[in-house]
Amino acid sequence: MQRKPLLAALKLGRLVMMKAALAAITFLVQLGAVWGEKPNIVVFLVDDMGWGDLACYGNKIIKSPHLDKFATEGVRFTQCYSACGVCSPSRSSILTGRTPYRNGVWRWIPGGHSTHLRESEITLPELLKENGYATCHVGKWHLNGHFNSDQQPQPNDHGYDHWMATQNNASPDHKNPTNFVRNGKPMGKLEGFSAPLVATEGVRWLREDHDKEKPFLLSVWTHEPHLPIESAEEFMKPYAHIDDEGIRQHHGNITQLDHAFGIVMQGLDDLGLRDNTMVFFTSDNGPEGKIERGRTQGSTGGLRGRKRDSHEGGIRVAGMVRWPGQVVPGTVSKVPVIGSDIFTTVLGIVGIEIPKDRTIDGADIRPAFKGQPVERQVPLFWRTHIAPEKSRAAMRIGDWKIVADESLTEFQLYEIEKDWQETTDLATEMPKKLAEMEKTFMEFWRGIEAEGPRDWWENEPPREKKGGNPKKLGKGTDESGDWPIVRGGKVTKSPLGYRLSSGGEAIALRKLDKPILGNELVAFKIDYQTAVRTITRNAMFCFGDKPNNADLVKVGTAIGKGTHEIFKGGWANAGRGAVQTATFDADQKFDTQVVVDLAKRMVTLEIGKVRLEQELPQRLNEVKWVGIYAKGTTSDFSPIEILGN
Repeated sequence: MQRKPLLAALKLGRLVMMKAALAAITFLVQLGAVWGEKPNIVVFLVDDMGWGDLACYGNKIIKSPHLDKFATEGVRFTQCYSACGVCSPSRSSILTGRTPYRNGVWRWIPGGHSTHLRESEITLPELLKENGYATCHVGKWHLNGHFNSDQQPQPNDHGYDHWMATQNNASPDHKNPTNFVRNGKPMGKLEGFSAPLVATEGVRWLREDHDKEKPFLLSVWTHEPHLPIESAEEFMKPYAHIDDEGIRQHHGNITQLDHAFGIVMQGLDDLGLRDNTMVFFTSDNGPEGKIERGRTQGSTGGLRGRKRDSHEGGIRVAGMVRWPGQVVPGTVSKVPVIGSDIFTTVLGIVGIEIPKDRTIDGADIRPAFKGQPVERQVPLFWRTHIAPEKSRAAMRIGDWKIVADESLTEFQLYEIEKDWQETTDLATEMPKKLAEMEKTFMEFWRGIEAEGPRDWWENEPPREKKGGNPKKLGKGTDESGDWPIVRGGKVTKSPLGYRLSSGGEAIALRKLDKPILGNELVAFKIDYQTAVRTITRNAMFCFGDKPNNADLVKVGTAIGKGTHEIFKGGWANAGRGAVQTATFDADQKFDTQVVVDLAKRMVTLEIGKVRLEQELPQRLNEVKWVGIYAKGTTSDFSPIEILGN
């Protein structure tokens, strides 16, 4: 009587087991590409996007449908960090797994600067290429000052088979950029917008050029939403109800890069690559600028600080990973991760040994894909050369974060898990914890100093190429009656306003009625043009705290060289600061605006759609003098207008 129910139960159990086994076999077959082959890798990096700029990170206004969907397909990190509060250093850490001062890319890199990602660094694309991967980089590069030049390594020197890139920003802006280079050849003017152009090139490479017998690494690094922002009308339509054009442009720019992300994801699907491709998405740092100014409308999601800062708003960014079959869709992880972890994690997945001859700061974060803790050999660390003075560096161990000032002598202490907005400094309340963290911080920093090319940052700001400071300029003459100080040349009246003539270097200066102090931002407007037809033609606005050529910052145009430039000191430093090559009529009038932001330690030059920026010299804490500058030429200048602060 009892055998039939028992037999039925056994049959039922066997049936359940068979179904489970069949399901498991089906699952394994579906994932055969993942487990039986090396996975493809996509690193999608955006520029200056805030932690709160996506709907999946809490934004109530911005439309980001592709990234919001992506967030449900893998793991979304709530405590993902960039390796630095500015661009170039963060990028260097993704490629090397090493904190920026250690790998040498300690600062954002102006055009013409000596800092670059050294060939002695071992990069992720190099190691993957050695292990049978095809490699491609599309988008912003910003890891050298001499781009597309044999003076410094280019993307192909760091392991990329194919590349289409710019040195820094798309120029003149995101619309119809003119400064892309593909495999060493300038591409001229491109029709369209930067992020979609970059994404389309990446998919084109996968479809047409990629060796289908090889797994691949595809780096897609967009310019959006970095200034100068320009968004297609179709992506600004969702924000038509917003009166502020700057907000519409910024929000449209996020939607524009989201569209580009969708292009890459659709390309993977169309090519049947989805199941065997791991995709990383993140940003290089927090959002630019003050939220009320122009198109710098990025959101930190309530975090303290913005781009450049070592507080959370400058370094905490969006971070997501999709890896079908390995990462459970819809996972949310609060485990802290950082950009340098990408290097170590990918090597661990592919089975490549981590370099043993150098310190690797990144960790293998695969446990964090499941929300489990990550074992770290070194702490999370940040140092940004142009951060606010009181938050120049930081270190996090567990829930504790220490923030250091410029001199590394004053420290703040936060329990970051509880106080994610960094509102309560516990340094005074918890002296023992502070001392413990400070000791570890300084030991860690001394190790970085010993390993990194410290002469690169210790020699900043730029020095004269020969002979130290420039010679003092001789007494000049002022026939206009408007310039209290003229040295090295002569000032006369001209139709534009003033004409400055010089055989060597010459300056004409006046003292501001009210100095610009350390927490202020002031914009100046000045027009200039050459007054002679010679090879040597230049004209520049200058400013500083002392009326000496060596102490003045020069901002303007080396007309004969075809460049816009910012540099400190004498003409021997031309080309050693921020430089942007430009095409223009050498006889034209240049309508120029110069913004001096002492709070953010930045000077910005804007000429039409050209935008050039440079950090201020460390010792420049106020501006008392403004004027005009020329070297070995005759140039005309308009009167200097102060647009306000």
